[in-house]
Amino acid sequence: MQQVKLARPGGLDKLKVVDFEPAAPAAGEIQVSVKASSLNFHDYAVVSGLLPVDEGRIPMSDGAGVVTAIGEGVADFAVGDKVLSCFFPNWQDGGPAFEKLLGVPGDHVDGFAAGSVTMSARGFTRMPANLGYKEAASLTCAGLTAWRALMVEARLKPGDWVLVQGSGGVSVFALQFARMLGCNVIATSSSDKKLQKLSALGAQHLINYKQEPGWGDKVLQITGGRGVDVVVEVGGPATLPQSVRSVSFGGCISMIGVLTGIAGEVPTAELFQKNATISGITVGSRRHQLDMIAAIETNDLRPVIDSSYPLEKLGDAFRHQESQRHFGKICVEM
Repeated sequence: MQQVKLARPGGLDKLKVVDFEPAAPAAGEIQVSVKASSLNFHDYAVVSGLLPVDEGRIPMSDGAGVVTAIGEGVADFAVGDKVLSCFFPNWQDGGPAFEKLLGVPGDHVDGFAAGSVTMSARGFTRMPANLGYKEAASLTCAGLTAWRALMVEARLKPGDWVLVQGSGGVSVFALQFARMLGCNVIATSSSDKKLQKLSALGAQHLINYKQEPGWGDKVLQITGGRGVDVVVEVGGPATLPQSVRSVSFGGCISMIGVLTGIAGEVPTAELFQKNATISGITVGSRRHQLDMIAAIETNDLRPVIDSSYPLEKLGDAFRHQESQRHFGKICVEM
């Protein structure tokens, strides 16, 4: 079998394919034949060296596959079960806490850029019955982040207004979940071509932010002055002022990404005048993932897959991600 290891200090030229023998599961562990993974910005930060990791780290936080062996004491899974990894294996339920956010695959510990993994059974859930491996692998980070942002923290309701930024994995999932619930969606992008794809997924209102740099006022115009109930904020400091402008009184800005930087000015007066909140979101718990899976199966929601690469071409997959030409998720098949 093959796995990909990363040499320090990182960089796409530091990814090396090596042969290995799968490890037998100890008590409480399962061995999984990994069928697919998917790329997230977090994974790019690891392989590019933006997030320093141990020498020889196996990257990739997302994984979908089939159980090939179980260790003593494992009752939740059997050989042959299709399973999906958890981004935070130690966050089983309840609210976030420091110790629950440790152990992230592909970062704190070895991840899913491998033909087989042996890990704690607590780090997996069942796979959605209606999805293939590639589609399921796209859920662990991006899908669950969007789910928690909308359904858990913002407590979205049918008829609410949602604004999504761009066409990355989290934004596309947020659009799909919001439309699944019967919400009104405004989508922004710098590409008219991508805006049309977002429209095909159900976005009713489209804004090209290059043509409308003050797009917050456009959002207020679209919503009759009320603003949106939830902003899925992936840009960071460059987009946050317009997000504050866009949000309704009592609304929520789900802060997910920092694509434009890690610090910047916040229009605090407008924020507190609106009694709005900024909620930091880092993926979610195993319980959140099970709830999301149930909703996906019930509504037969299908993740949007842009492209797929074999494991040995993982570097090329990340170069495609760098180009920002993709729409939806980029996957890797083992």
